[in-house]
Amino acid sequence: MFSFFDCFDKITGDTLTLKIIEKNPGDEQAIPFYYYDIYKNDSDQPIGKISIRIGHNFHSYYNGNLGYEIDEPYRGHHYAMIACQMLLPVAKAHGMDYLDITCNEDNIASYKTMERLGAELLEICDVPKTYCYWEEGIKPHRIYRLKLK
Repeated sequence: MFSFFDCFDKITGDTLTLKIIEKNPGDEQAIPFYYYDIYKNDSDQPIGKISIRIGHNFHSYYNGNLGYEIDEPYRGHHYAMIACQMLLPVAKAHGMDYLDITCNEDNIASYKTMERLGAELLEICDVPKTYCYWEEGIKPHRIYRLKLK
């Protein structure tokens, strides 16, 4: 049974605060994850969401360990990158040595975020039909790896 750490329910940095929405233990395909609302420290309105999925399996290679979205009015300020950096201690606390981070091949803002984090592009690939979130018309994915140690 996977154990979540309560000390990561609220993570506060210089610019942003992450507040837990959900802790999901996963299943046969989806690995356990923490899911957060992202807040600017000077506001009580969320500006986006971020999740960190703990562990690795076939599906997480294509889904990634980090998933983020910033609401349109708040884009362009590197909030996704800051939020990702804030979650690195969560991954390390769970013994992870690296994070896979993915996006659609044409999602320029997302892959620029990954590159700013220092992640290395592993490949651009078609997603196999055996991937649990595969659907007709799914776009090729950019797969990055961010080493933690």
